Amino acid sequence: MSGKSGGRKLDLSVLSAEQQAKLRQFKIKTRIDNEQYLISHPEVQQLIGDFLRDVLLERPADIHKFAVDHFTNPNLPVVTGSKTQINSNME
Repeated sequence: MSGKSGGRKLDLSVLSAEQQAKLRQFKIKTRIDNEQYLISHPEVQQLIGDFLRDVLLERPADIHKFAVDHFTNPNLPVVTGSKTQINSNME
């Protein structure tokens, strides 16, 4: 993944030791917050999993259009909600 840096690695040596420590703490806190959010919202994993499964099954030529169609499907909340409920009952 190239990200916003265009495939180049960021040069952290330009940061002071204090800035590097703050950046490291920010990254740790962000990761913890993200993990807590995902744990409290299992439907996210279901949504992404369903999307990836459908992409790999259908292999669309236009992935952007496919994603728009997938995530704007009016039945998506019903399908995702029922799968999330089934998964939570299995735990």
